[in-house]
Amino acid sequence: MTLSAAERFARLRLARTDRIGPVAFSQLLGRYGSAVRAVEALPDLVRKSGAATLPPSSEAVERELAAGDRLGARLLVLGDADYPQMLAELDPAPPVLWTRGRAALLNRPAVAIVGARIASAGGQRIARGLAQQLGQAGHVVVSGMARGIDGAAHEGALPTGTVAVLGGGVDDIYPPEHADLYARLVDQGCVVSESPIGARAQARDFPRRNRIISGLSRGVVVVEAEIRSGSLITARLAAEQGRDVFAVPGSPLDPRARGPNELLRQGAILCEGIEDIERAFTTLRTLREPPSDPLAYDGEIEDAFLERVAALLSPTPTPRDEIARAVGAPSAQVAAALLELSLVGRAELLPGGLVSL
Repeated sequence: MTLSAAERFARLRLARTDRIGPVAFSQLLGRYGSAVRAVEALPDLVRKSGAATLPPSSEAVERELAAGDRLGARLLVLGDADYPQMLAELDPAPPVLWTRGRAALLNRPAVAIVGARIASAGGQRIARGLAQQLGQAGHVVVSGMARGIDGAAHEGALPTGTVAVLGGGVDDIYPPEHADLYARLVDQGCVVSESPIGARAQARDFPRRNRIISGLSRGVVVVEAEIRSGSLITARLAAEQGRDVFAVPGSPLDPRARGPNELLRQGAILCEGIEDIERAFTTLRTLREPPSDPLAYDGEIEDAFLERVAALLSPTPTPRDEIARAVGAPSAQVAAALLELSLVGRAELLPGGLVSL
């Protein structure tokens, strides 16, 4: 099905609404059948609390679209025919993406290479060499345009195809010293972001960025990383998404080897060269099933029921089905209540059917 211009516009508008992340976006589409109807229904959904969870004005969305046009960027909306298939299979998928460069790379088989920003010369050489070999074998290389391992991976794969996923807007060149790399990525590869045009990356944006890096890829290779690092977050997200996780072993004397070595202890695939990656890809494996249709509920949610559901929430993420069992109500009704609670800032909807205060 081809999305109409009005539906694409409404999906961007819905995606830019405060407190509506990918989970709430997916549930609103499931509940109302289209973003056009969901945008129309939002004022009634939040009227009880007086919360200001309302879509941005049409003029604000027009300004974002105009900024994208001036930049020569392309908007991909969930539901578009050329929206990346690997991302569309995520539960939930990113609602909208801005791209610059060769957007067709987003639908080619890809492998992510990530690692330390303060990387060793040897680690950068490994990342660059792996990227070159993966490109020659027909894989697009995905990374985050950060210093160190990311930059080396992009450099190695520029001639064959590489994708940089940014935390800020698709025009946010960070770090500044990668301005030349960014220009070459736009010319030869692809730059992609979930954030609005003009947005500058904040700390909260990088987990979302990492989820797209792993989501676009068949597997994630960690070259160097300390135990507490974004690279290990990307590896965890990849495992949750059913992707392969590879780790390049390193010396126990180097703190940057602690991350990959720990991943190996946890069952990651040893990666000493492209042969290890290709061998894993030829082995039968099961990706996570594509998400089912979001739960739909057409009834009215009473205030008393909202409070019963809210009382069961805690700071610890809890499966939605567990809350449904505790409250003794159908999952669809509980999902609708949780959606309304999230819109007024009383609940946070998380990937994997989890919810927390």
